[in-house]
Amino acid sequence: MNPQLEIQLIAIFIATACALPGVFLVLRKMTMMSDSISHTTLLGIVLAFFIVHDLSSPFLVVGAAAMGVITVWLTESLHKTKLVSEDSSIGIVFPLLFSIAVILISKYAGSVHLDSDSVLEGDLVSAPFYRLELFGVSIGAKYIYISLFYLILNIVLIAVFFKELKVSAFDPMLASVLGFSPILLHYGLMSLVSITAVGAFEAVGSILVIAFMAGPPVTAYLLTDDLKKMLFISGGMGALNAVLGFQLARFFDVSISGAMAVMTGVTFLIVFIFAPQRGLISIALRRKRQKLSFGMLNLLIHLLSHENSEYETREAEHCSLANHLHWHEGYARKIVDKLIIEKLIVVENGILKLTDTGRTYTSNEYSKIFNN
Repeated sequence: MNPQLEIQLIAIFIATACALPGVFLVLRKMTMMSDSISHTTLLGIVLAFFIVHDLSSPFLVVGAAAMGVITVWLTESLHKTKLVSEDSSIGIVFPLLFSIAVILISKYAGSVHLDSDSVLEGDLVSAPFYRLELFGVSIGAKYIYISLFYLILNIVLIAVFFKELKVSAFDPMLASVLGFSPILLHYGLMSLVSITAVGAFEAVGSILVIAFMAGPPVTAYLLTDDLKKMLFISGGMGALNAVLGFQLARFFDVSISGAMAVMTGVTFLIVFIFAPQRGLISIALRRKRQKLSFGMLNLLIHLLSHENSEYETREAEHCSLANHLHWHEGYARKIVDKLIIEKLIVVENGILKLTDTGRTYTSNEYSKIFNN
């Protein structure tokens, strides 16, 4: 298999595997916990290595997952004292545990292939050199199968516990009433995040793990309110970022992991600006429409309140309308033109008057406001 294709497959599998549990971190407002876990699991790997003295041992994953859970427990325990905020708790716990791991590596593991730099930055370029052999025949890069395993594991667990994860993410109290254990689900999710993070360490590094766990889910959150769609979009965005990042790195001859992290930020920024409902442009247009609608209703109520009164001529005069309502001339002109087009008002001898349709519409809208 082409090494470039193998690198992209590894990145796609890892990106998708990270993005899926990342959705629930985003919904639980725990996105930065992925940053903490992706760093502190290094301490779990180091401690497990000191026990088994084998970098290929599955106990390293167990140790990493356990340390991830310990990180969450320490952070939440510190926050529950009410003496520090949640983000401060994360800022205290994860640098402490990560620094201990770095010190232990530099002091006692300098002669083995356990490098803190590779944990941070990964080594996707070298991934195709580590082959998996079956009966003496190479069947591809080892990390393809490792990353695919984590992806399948995450898909299966999320599919099996989808209902429980959904309820506990949106309403932990309801989860308790329905017989689910929010605490068990919480720490189960954190364990899954830890296992996924350590599975991606050597290939892509913790920085990219954070990007994949946060970027695609947040991007998907801007595009949909449906959880299932959010999972699919998040996984798809992760895979897209992996491919685009690889092509960017190849074109500019830069770090693959760095380029993928950059593309994760770029795709988020594009969606952040252009998303149909929550994008900056959509919000700006919606506010503009709301401002126009509010102005139209305001003018209609103004005209209705002075209709057939002694002040009607003065208050409804077209040329002085902006002064009466304290509007800019351009805004007032736009409001009047819009109401005329919709046949809610007419201009008679320079005086604005409600049409029958406009009078009925205004009365109904005024009643709604008053009743609410």
